[in-house]
Amino acid sequence: MTPSQKQTLATILIAAALYAAALFLPQPEVQLTVFLAAYLLVGWSVLREAGTNILHGEIFDENFLMSVATLGALALGQYPEAVAVMLLYQTGELFQSFALGKSRKSIAALMDIRPDTAHVERDGELFSVPPEEVAAGEVIVIKPGERVPLDGVVLEGSSSLNTAALTGESLPRDVAAGDEVMSGCVNVNGLLQVRTIRVYGESTVARILDLVENAANHKARTESFITRFARVYTPVVCAAALLLFLLPPLLAGGSWHVWGIRALSFLVVSCPCALVISVPLTFFGGIGGASRSGILVKGGNYLELLSAAHTVVFDKTGTLTQGSFKVTVIHPDQVTEQELLELAATVESYSDHPISRSIRAHYHLPVKADGLTNVREMPGLGVTAVLDGCTVYAGNGKLMDSIGIMPPLCSHIGTLVHVARDGQYLGHIVISDEVKPGSREAIASLKREGIRRTVMLTGDTQAVAEQVARELGLSEIHAQLLPGDKVAQVEALLSTMEGKGRLVFVGDGVNDAPALTRADVGVAMGALGSDAAMEAADVVLMDDDPRKLPLAIRIARRTLAIAKQNILFALGVKLAVLVLVAVGLADMWLAVFADVGVSILAILNATRALKTPGDTQAVKQQG
Repeated sequence: MTPSQKQTLATILIAAALYAAALFLPQPEVQLTVFLAAYLLVGWSVLREAGTNILHGEIFDENFLMSVATLGALALGQYPEAVAVMLLYQTGELFQSFALGKSRKSIAALMDIRPDTAHVERDGELFSVPPEEVAAGEVIVIKPGERVPLDGVVLEGSSSLNTAALTGESLPRDVAAGDEVMSGCVNVNGLLQVRTIRVYGESTVARILDLVENAANHKARTESFITRFARVYTPVVCAAALLLFLLPPLLAGGSWHVWGIRALSFLVVSCPCALVISVPLTFFGGIGGASRSGILVKGGNYLELLSAAHTVVFDKTGTLTQGSFKVTVIHPDQVTEQELLELAATVESYSDHPISRSIRAHYHLPVKADGLTNVREMPGLGVTAVLDGCTVYAGNGKLMDSIGIMPPLCSHIGTLVHVARDGQYLGHIVISDEVKPGSREAIASLKREGIRRTVMLTGDTQAVAEQVARELGLSEIHAQLLPGDKVAQVEALLSTMEGKGRLVFVGDGVNDAPALTRADVGVAMGALGSDAAMEAADVVLMDDDPRKLPLAIRIARRTLAIAKQNILFALGVKLAVLVLVAVGLADMWLAVFADVGVSILAILNATRALKTPGDTQAVKQQG
């Protein structure tokens, strides 16, 4: 309990004690004094807030409604009712504070990834400094049990890293010399010496914290609607209460006292606290629950859009497949296998593409690139270069077509890298990528969630795309795409969307930034440490498990369902009680319990959004 909550609770208890004592006092003057003392004690903050808001031009809010209703009750001699209204209102506010605190603790659990200190090695000595004071390129030492303060590469030592705070996964990740480590992970059992590669402000942990802390700035349409609704609703009910007070006595000769009490009760019931508090709290809880599972949502608006997912479009490499290519077959023509492999490895030596890395890895020997000049990498085609005076081409069928060569058909399924020199075809290398273990299950789960279309976009061949589609159960594929073609395909798919359905694009966050931005919801998968993903995506899945996507959709739909339940429940009960108050079938006591009761029930319902669907543990265990 925070100091503020303790103070509020103490105030409520003292005021309640005074209220109870006043009920049994025989002298009216003393009773009135004690009632007023209890009222001012518990209601002063509300009166002060209402006065401050009026001075700033913000008249119609719950503080104004409570102040007018209770001051009016005092003026009409309804002392117990006036104090009771304030007591129950403050009790409801305290309950709301507890619920909001619970949501904040869920977010705060993620905030625990913020490192306190870094042990930096300078001039042979170890200094403990704030992570913000460590420059990129400096060497830090991470002891067992400590949180990794900055992104870096391991120089010495080996250990296991607990990445649960970032990815939601319980399985530790082993690291050794040469491996990259991300800030926010916990070093479990070994001493690590790490060279930093980013300053703290650009580190993984800093970007994650910034995303979560600013998520509240992106409100869902439902949240924005409630804010707009309250601005119109509150002055309307104030006017209705005034008419309820004036018209019956003026037109039908009714009692001013009776209709005054009804009008004041009307104001108490009309307070929109349940809506104004519970709906934002619901989305806040949904974002917090998702973050605990390693799913970062940049705002309530993206949860709302994700809940309406109709079509999910996947990039293939690194998203549905491992992205770790390996050479499976070599088919030489006019040269030996070793010569073909050496030529391809040499030409690809400057490329950082996964396919290029796989060819160099399979070659094993050091690449001699002394005679290599004019290297040119062409996205979606391959690489060309001049080697020892000869022009060498290494790439796909489109690259061969561009130089007038028709490559032979190959019976093996995989990515083909054709090699030609000075217009002469020398053969091709078959490279295969493995499907991720959870991809098939993820597609099946999406279909169970009602996703009608699962589409895969890839620059790979049609044969490879069809093989992956059959293995995973995808409904649609588009193959042999250049990087720019993916955005065009997303545009085409968006043009076919009907009704309120939304298109979700899922990529690995490296080459997919334009498509992630163009989709209704961009989801970056396996984006731990990826700058492109953090910037372009609306939702970030912090690990490589595709099964987190259907979980994210379930969380979004559950959150939106809870928000809608609160809206319907609050409006329905308030409308019914308003009618009862207006016709004299409900008094101020029922009005108070209706208002506070609805608020408490709505807040309780909102806290359910903190709990993610039961599949979370299953995903973790299977991962």
